[in-house]
Amino acid sequence: MISGSKILIIEDDKPIVDTLKMILDTEGYKTEYSLNGADGLKAFTDFRPDVVLLDIRMPKMDGIEVLQEIKKVDKEVQVIMISGHGNIETAVQTIKLGAYDYISKPFDFERLKVTLENALRYRLLLKENIRIRSIIQTGDAELIGSSPEINKLKDVINKVSGTSSRVLITGENGTGKKIVARLIHNLSERSDQPFVHVNCATIPSDTIEIELFGCVEKYLPFSPNKRTGKIEQADGGTLFLDEVSDLSLESQSKILTVLSENKIEPLGSGKEVPVNIRVISSTNRNLLKLIEEGKFREDLYHRLNVISIEVPPLRARRDDIPELINYFSKEISIKNNIPIKTFTPRAIEYLKSLKWPGNVRELKNAIERFIILSDSDVIDREDVSSGGDTYQSEIEKLINSNITLRDFQDLSEKIFLEKKLNENSWNVSKTAEALDMQRSHLYTKMKQLHIENPDRKK
Repeated sequence: MISGSKILIIEDDKPIVDTLKMILDTEGYKTEYSLNGADGLKAFTDFRPDVVLLDIRMPKMDGIEVLQEIKKVDKEVQVIMISGHGNIETAVQTIKLGAYDYISKPFDFERLKVTLENALRYRLLLKENIRIRSIIQTGDAELIGSSPEINKLKDVINKVSGTSSRVLITGENGTGKKIVARLIHNLSERSDQPFVHVNCATIPSDTIEIELFGCVEKYLPFSPNKRTGKIEQADGGTLFLDEVSDLSLESQSKILTVLSENKIEPLGSGKEVPVNIRVISSTNRNLLKLIEEGKFREDLYHRLNVISIEVPPLRARRDDIPELINYFSKEISIKNNIPIKTFTPRAIEYLKSLKWPGNVRELKNAIERFIILSDSDVIDREDVSSGGDTYQSEIEKLINSNITLRDFQDLSEKIFLEKKLNENSWNVSKTAEALDMQRSHLYTKMKQLHIENPDRKK
């Protein structure tokens, strides 16, 4: 029983109302009642029940009219029609109008309890689906998990959100640094103001300043209109400099000026524009090492790193994997309009045992792959063991196939490079640096092996 749920009874037969109310009160429900349709609608507005027990035949305003009015107010409320023996056909018609179910008089009270419980569970499922759809559509952030590591992170976020301090978020690719930044904004006093995301790793160096500071009309020959920069767009809200380590030294210098003076100068304007922004930045690289190498300004580092938050990798919080799997299963199924699929304990334990170098992002991609490709609503260990560690399984397939040594070298090299590019969010410069090879050589290899960023194919 879902205790504390609110039930509204709309029925013109007082003895039936008294009996229903006595049973439901005993079961722990909160109940109200009305003896006619008009009063029932007013009680519905005031009481806002989870489930309505609604008689079909009532004088003046019958149950069908009441049902239609109720559904105009709240589409998610569950309405169970109360039907006499002679009007089952009418009761069935009400299902088409949005009623959850109907029960016949005289009541089978055990069936009534079961129907109520099912209706309440269905309502909870609808609310959960709406919440997840809202997250998908609005991009709102949520940290999934209850491990000590993730609870510690949530605690830090709650403390930091109430301040105006600058925050530097560190962590590996795919751990959820953007989600942390978004949460800090959502929980802050600036939550009703813009959250502007700037991915410094994907903006070409020759256009980064236009993206950040904007420009006046006719400054760009190929785009004569005025362009408002990301910093000005974030005025009053939060500017999130994602992968800030990819900024050029010249751009770093200009960002430092903004942080010091709280104003910008759009390119070509010669005029300063005051801005009020909170800056949150992130990186997956060691900024102190970059400072030693002369690739990152130490004074900017100290400006950005007022409060430091490190997002743990997935391997450090494996106990969160079951919750993440459950969450992603619902999100992906709802997004693709397919029945929600579940993973067996054996499948979950296997997925917990994997390394997940791409962290939560890699796990989500794997769950999406399993859900889309599976023909069953229940996904077992056998369904995931061939796809959990894609790199390892693909190499094993090549070893067991009848191909030449040259083909094996080319295909295994392609799989390896695609994996490394994916780990570095398809940033060619970072991947080349991680592999200790020239960027031009990596580009050549990508062209030879027909490697393309999957996001650019969409």
